[in-house]
Amino acid sequence: MSKFKAHANNVALPHTIFSLPFALTSAFMAADGHPDFWTVVLIVVAITSARWAAIAIDNLADLKYDRLQPRLSYRALVRGEISKGEVLIFIAVCLIVLVVTVAQLPPICLKLLPVAAIPFIIYPFTKRFTPWCHLFLGLAIAMAPAGAWVALTGKISLPMIILCVAVALWIGAFDAVYGAQDENFDKRHHLHSLATKYGAAGALKIARSLHVVSIICFIIVGFMLGLDKLYFVGVLIAAVALIFQHAIVRPNDFSQVTQAYFMRNGIVSVAIFICTCLRSD
Repeated sequence: MSKFKAHANNVALPHTIFSLPFALTSAFMAADGHPDFWTVVLIVVAITSARWAAIAIDNLADLKYDRLQPRLSYRALVRGEISKGEVLIFIAVCLIVLVVTVAQLPPICLKLLPVAAIPFIIYPFTKRFTPWCHLFLGLAIAMAPAGAWVALTGKISLPMIILCVAVALWIGAFDAVYGAQDENFDKRHHLHSLATKYGAAGALKIARSLHVVSIICFIIVGFMLGLDKLYFVGVLIAAVALIFQHAIVRPNDFSQVTQAYFMRNGIVSVAIFICTCLRSD
């Protein structure tokens, strides 16, 4: 049980709230509110295993920096509760589960899997060379709704693309806000972020702009798919949550950027998911 808890800690199990709800939202949208149950089960397994592998890869790549970051001292890998070897085995198992699961979906899914995997494999290393690394994280998360859509329709369509852009900008902008508190740490260790490039104030302004575009994209998707008013209520709740998140953060005061702040961002995905599901009936 201690090893199980350690691996759960290492892959930040509660953070699944950022990717899975939008994958399910996409599934309901793609299937006009009535996705096939077993296809949804396969989607959940595939996305969960992919996310676990991605987080484990990220933690391995950043281990030498995480050991120097006091606020990350709780992580199992940093504390030595699991070894690098154990994490590599965990990643291998997750990737095997991912491939086997995707193989049960329409053939196009397996063909596109390498493309979908690229963002979450390269993301951990983008902070070494680009301040826009946050958008690579957003793109990696956006592969969840993209995969769900393709699994149910067998094709790529414009509403799916716009939905993925919305999700990518939502996560990317949030990551920029959360990462802005590490501006000095990142500069000392030659890591890149919007904060190291434009300062914390600049990063927060960019994040606000990206979140505005994200909400606009969610609205466009609703109109393109002819969704009813309840979906737009979900988008409104998401917008209010983002406004609040930005209102309590200042370039010189990140005291509110806690784990509660981090998890509160999940209101966006959960609200839109619930309102999308309810409108289908």
